[in-house]
Amino acid sequence: MQLLLAGLFACGCVSLVDGPLWPRAESYIDTTMDCSRSADPGNCQHARDTWKTEYDAATAGQYQSQRNVAFCLSTGCDNAVQPDKMLGCAWRIVIVNSRHAELDNTDTVNLKQFCGSTYIDQAGRHAAEAQAQRMVELIGKGLGA
Repeated sequence: MQLLLAGLFACGCVSLVDGPLWPRAESYIDTTMDCSRSADPGNCQHARDTWKTEYDAATAGQYQSQRNVAFCLSTGCDNAVQPDKMLGCAWRIVIVNSRHAELDNTDTVNLKQFCGSTYIDQAGRHAAEAQAQRMVELIGKGLGA
């Protein structure tokens, strides 16, 4: 199997570059949860309604959208999206490392909270750091969603 894949890559028949660089925004929506069952149905529905726009803007480098995406991935935004502590942390690292002009101390506080040992384990933090590095590269190359 490895030989077959190597041959396909060598001939140019298959390329990893051709695939999507960012997961589709919709892949993060928590389809197992109906917003009417959320503790805050209005916030859940709003987060779902704006998720794709926020996600696309975040992957394009927009500061506030990155904050919003990080928050939803860290908390689930009242069950609007599937929480992912590692990705939420990765976005926090991206935000701080991007040195946006709008950056403030709440970003540092959020980094400590959502990437700290009481929220995510060491393996998750290391995975988030590696993921954040790749995300910064994609954003820097203008490879948003």
